[in-house]
Amino acid sequence: MATLKKYDLSGKEIAQETIGDEVLQNIANPQMIKDYLVALRSNARQWSANTKGRKEVNRTGAKPHKQKGTGRARQGCFAATQYRGGGIVFGPKPKFDQHTRINKKEKLAVIRSLLIEKIKSSNAIVLKFDDSDIKKTKQIAGFFDNMNLVDKRVLVISKPKDSDNFRRCVKNLPKKELVKIVALNGYDLALCNDLVIIDSVLEDTKAILTRGEK
Repeated sequence: MATLKKYDLSGKEIAQETIGDEVLQNIANPQMIKDYLVALRSNARQWSANTKGRKEVNRTGAKPHKQKGTGRARQGCFAATQYRGGGIVFGPKPKFDQHTRINKKEKLAVIRSLLIEKIKSSNAIVLKFDDSDIKKTKQIAGFFDNMNLVDKRVLVISKPKDSDNFRRCVKNLPKKELVKIVALNGYDLALCNDLVIIDSVLEDTKAILTRGEK
């Protein structure tokens, strides 16, 4: 059994949420988590690196020097790779169909396991506030200061309908990342030290823990 503590904007504890042992069972092994993170980072690549070969560079077709009589090695053109501005040998080219398929059930299992890990280690808290209370960035900065999270990498999970002022304030703070519950992924969870769950998405978070579904 684990406990999620709920705080207000001033950092005062106002309630506790109990998470039963039946949902705190990890179902993703370390290899599954590693494979998911590697695939996620690989799919984020653009694969757009491009270089030109000697047939593609814009150089004159004239020979650098005459074929015979100079005592030098014969040369065909300035587009050769040994000349400045010449073509590149075996350089990178744009790649296509490099997407790594991620199994949906494995993805949900990894996200669930990483959430459980944060909760078990007491690195997850719940924040409750009224949208009308958020006016300045220093209010959110004060909350993180009261929770000793100023210098830590923190992931804040919110709903798309949460206060625009709150999202703006969080983005103004260093090492603080805000993600919508519908866009939550395992890489963000693995990267952060602590987790702040907005009260409006608490039930959605519990749904991930209990059913593995968003």
